[in-house]
Amino acid sequence: MKKTAFTPSVLGKQTTTNPEGKLDLIPWGEKVHPLVTLECTEFTSRCPVTGQPDFGEFTIRYVPAKVIVETKSLKLFMQSFRERPQFNERLVVEIGETLWNQLKPRWLHVEGRFKARGGICPSAVYERGDS
Repeated sequence: MKKTAFTPSVLGKQTTTNPEGKLDLIPWGEKVHPLVTLECTEFTSRCPVTGQPDFGEFTIRYVPAKVIVETKSLKLFMQSFRERPQFNERLVVEIGETLWNQLKPRWLHVEGRFKARGGICPSAVYERGDS
C-alpha cells in the first residue's frame, strides 16, 4: 500500500463544529474495496414550515475508491444540520451530494429515516454510482 500523509482538521482536537462542511478524507490505497456502513442514529434538523425539530437516523453505505471518510468530521458535518430548516427529502439529497462530491466513491447509498410527524414517518434514499 502506498503511504500518503493524512492531516486531520478535527480529529484529536477539541471542537464541536465543522462550519466549512469539508470532510476529512483518509487515503485508501488498498486493492480491496469494502462496503463501508456508517450509522448516524441521532440526526436532527428543523421543519422549514413550523420550525419544530425533526428527528431521524441516517445510514450511509459506500464503496471507497481512493479515500474513506474520517468519522469525527462526518459526525460534525451531520450535526451542522441541527438548526437548519429543510425538508427531509432535500436533506438526504444534500448530504448525498456532499458525500458523493467529496469522497468520489465507486458507489454511495444514503438513507434518511425520520420520526413520525402527523402520524407519517418519511424516508428518502440517495444512491449513485456502480454497485
